[in-house]
Amino acid sequence: MGMGRGAGSTALGLFQILPVFLCIFPSVTSPCKILKCNSEFWAATSGSHHLGTEEAPEFCTALRAYAHCTRRTARTCRGDLAYHSAVHGIDDLMVQHNCSKDGPTSQPRLRTLPPGDSQERSDSPEICHYEKSFHKHSAAPNYTHCGLFGDPHLRTFTDTFQTCKVQGAWPLIDNNYLNVQVTNTPVLPGSTATATSKLTIIFKSFQECVDQKVYQAEMDELPAAFADGSKNGGDKHGANSLKITEKVSGQHIEIQAKYIGTTIVVRQVGRYLTFAVRMPEEVVNAVEDRDSQGLYLCLRGCPLNQQIDFQTIRSAQATEGRARRKGPSLPAPPEAFTYETATAKCREKLPVEDLYFQSCVFDLLTTGDVNFMLAAYYAFEDVKMLHSNKDKLHLYERTRDLAPGNMAPSETNPALWVALLCLSQCWLCLL
Repeated sequence: MGMGRGAGSTALGLFQILPVFLCIFPSVTSPCKILKCNSEFWAATSGSHHLGTEEAPEFCTALRAYAHCTRRTARTCRGDLAYHSAVHGIDDLMVQHNCSKDGPTSQPRLRTLPPGDSQERSDSPEICHYEKSFHKHSAAPNYTHCGLFGDPHLRTFTDTFQTCKVQGAWPLIDNNYLNVQVTNTPVLPGSTATATSKLTIIFKSFQECVDQKVYQAEMDELPAAFADGSKNGGDKHGANSLKITEKVSGQHIEIQAKYIGTTIVVRQVGRYLTFAVRMPEEVVNAVEDRDSQGLYLCLRGCPLNQQIDFQTIRSAQATEGRARRKGPSLPAPPEAFTYETATAKCREKLPVEDLYFQSCVFDLLTTGDVNFMLAAYYAFEDVKMLHSNKDKLHLYERTRDLAPGNMAPSETNPALWVALLCLSQCWLCLL
């Protein structure tokens, strides 16, 4: 049977698009049945025999059946990226091939794939590559960043900066694709200062791409492999879409998860760990029930009762330092920093006095450990590498008087100053 350019090229395009759905989204953990819809339509339009132009009505029938299948699972697929991508793809194909939305929707007949055909298609480099699928068929995805370092300080996916206690084990990321859990322990006996001593990352299994993999790091142990000794996603065809690279032995590793467009950086600085991630918004928000993710720190931030107002403490420490206070309020650190010496030390690596600089000063005053300066420095270096918006690299103090966002005091709206000046002049006229 001859192959027409219209429907045939459409089927070829679907071979490139639909496997992405199959490899990115799990088929067991979600009630969404979009994988079943995808596979039925894929099977009906693939194989050694393709739909020719004389079979356009049959192609439209298969396409309507695909649309009907997606409507049946719509309620359970809310927020599912594969579902919404399939719906948009169906609409586009309907228009391209002049298919009527009204007509027969009989189940598409399954076509038997010849031996080796499925294997060959699964080995396509685009199947488990999130960025390539997006760049080819729609606008580029939006990326977000989250980082945890130092005492610990948290930068969320929404660029909120917090200092937290969060002693013990806490979920940092928990979505449909991976789980990240950190364990924070006291830096000094009797101190509220904690730092990350253990990190566990679980990459969930995805059809056609990767097996479930677990990465675990602890103080003085930063392995360059997953817990099972492997360095990639396992035995599946897209295994290399997940891999670990050791940048500096025992100090710096990078994990690339191309099938979800995610990069993770883990470092050991001194005795403690730092974490940074770059992740597409669609992956960040892919949770079964967003309202139940209250303890997903990268998404929601630390609970209020776990947050530390380090800026207020820093100001008090600066005042006490200038007054040459006689004794520290916290247990004596190994090396005593005054506010002036801590500021000078942090300025060596962090010349801009943003929140990374301020957290560095706070950590040196709290712990006396100069490695916390390096932790802040590397955290900012990771932001420069991973954050997609270069205008948001630096974060500054927020006060109630500032507009929403990360506006520094020096960046106050000039119009506001003009208005205040006019008001002050009017007030003087009345006196």
